[in-house]
Amino acid sequence: MNDALLATARAWLRQDPDHQTRDELAGVITRASAGDDAAVADLADRFDSRLAFGTAGLRGELGAGSNRMNRVLVAQAAAGFAAYLLEKAAGRIPTVVIGYDGRRNSRVFATDSAELFAGAGMRAILLPRLLPTPVLAFAVRHFGADAGVMVTASHNPPNDNGYKVYLGGADEGSQIVAPADAEIAAHIQRVADAGDVGVLPRSRAYETAGEDVVDAYVAATAEVAPAPEAAAGLRWVYTAMHGVGWETFSRIVTAAGYPQPLVVDEQLRPDATFRTVSFPNPEEPGAMDLAFARARRVEADFILANDPDADRLAVAIPDASADGGWRRLTGNEVGLLLGARAARAAQGTPGASLACSLVSSPGLGAIAAHHGLDFHETLTGFKWISRAPGIVFGFEEALGYLVNPATVRDKDGISAAVAILGLAAEARERDLTIADLLAELGEAYGHFASGQVSVRVDDLSIIGRVMLSLRTLPPAHIGAQAIASAEDLLQAPAGAPSGDVLRYRLADGSRVIVRPSGTEPKLKVYIDARSDSTDGARQAVADLEAGVRALLEERS
Repeated sequence: MNDALLATARAWLRQDPDHQTRDELAGVITRASAGDDAAVADLADRFDSRLAFGTAGLRGELGAGSNRMNRVLVAQAAAGFAAYLLEKAAGRIPTVVIGYDGRRNSRVFATDSAELFAGAGMRAILLPRLLPTPVLAFAVRHFGADAGVMVTASHNPPNDNGYKVYLGGADEGSQIVAPADAEIAAHIQRVADAGDVGVLPRSRAYETAGEDVVDAYVAATAEVAPAPEAAAGLRWVYTAMHGVGWETFSRIVTAAGYPQPLVVDEQLRPDATFRTVSFPNPEEPGAMDLAFARARRVEADFILANDPDADRLAVAIPDASADGGWRRLTGNEVGLLLGARAARAAQGTPGASLACSLVSSPGLGAIAAHHGLDFHETLTGFKWISRAPGIVFGFEEALGYLVNPATVRDKDGISAAVAILGLAAEARERDLTIADLLAELGEAYGHFASGQVSVRVDDLSIIGRVMLSLRTLPPAHIGAQAIASAEDLLQAPAGAPSGDVLRYRLADGSRVIVRPSGTEPKLKVYIDARSDSTDGARQAVADLEAGVRALLEERS
């Protein structure tokens, strides 16, 4: 048994204020001390490393130890972030807003953070109750705050939680980017190295925000797409995926003038166990099955689904060719619909731009060119998309859309839902459906199709081995298509997007991008094709998907 590991675990145990994780860790220490190999391995997994603080903040499994999300780790993060903000404030008193969703321990982590920020001499404002992530992003700008913290793990599995950080001021309420992440991480490490979080100053003199901040978000978001007369006939289904979106969204639907949806009752209210789904992510197979069943029963026109913290949006439509008669639109399809809407509104505005992540559909660039707008392709994540100069709309294929940059500089599944309601109502005025709007996109801007191969792993080293193999032994083709060019974005020139990303352009003009997920244990491959017809583009994607799967099997 490693005595140093035991000493580290016991030191952690002494400072842990949470009786549940304290009891959990005490049991592991007892078994490890008795020579239980499984317990020793468990301790090593908990303490040989710590959850890394990066541009996405913190995210991980709940439990005791430096490699888990818990009250000790959150206290270290809050104290470190406070030190960073005070350092940057140059004598001012910084303001920070804290929000939280309905996951396990979210409120506890948020309250701990508010007490530690207040104890550090800052103005801390805790949102009044569990609320969607976009409300926190909005609140940072609403209060003119220096920073914001959202306690959420978005659509991760039930036993995860996270700590998401925003900066105000010149950053305009966007998520952090380098070098802020490394600077904050260094402050957090200094707090951790100092030892007991129990000695950190705390205060209950933080503020609890009033309902006015929620009211302001509701009013601003209802203005995204006020309902036309034709909206009265819309028949649609909504699911909150066991998250926090419904209360806020339903108010906005009423304020904007749309009819209330037919809801998926089983998934409407916050439930930290996400009991009806394997993963609370609308992209995952089976997650929208209850919504599909509800839509079939009521003969709905379309479905809208938020993820648990309501920063993402899924849209589904009737499709006779799909299993069960319904299909979920891809994030790229929704992104192009919303992008065309924004481009039409912004046409003629000097400096206006559309932006998307480099793994999202190149169709957005075609839309921008058609309407005379600038176009920016960024690294994945809204921390980058939101910073695109002149942005009027941005998206990424993972169901994230920024439709209201004047108020929220992050993906917002609620404002995106309002924009879709507006498009559906306008289509209804012309006796069209959302499917018809997609067909019109193809005719106007070209027929684009996209696909994704996503491989979830238990051992993260598998992802590293695959990426290394692709770099050291570059493939010459994917399926039947020869690779015309390959780019390694780790070697990108100065000023260009750079990251652990491989991009292949194929002889037929298609594109394949390979990268590790930034938030989940997945390797993701993104496929995009353009053709003279919808069927042609879809077939090209299907052929490439088969080729990608074969390549990954060969390299795994």
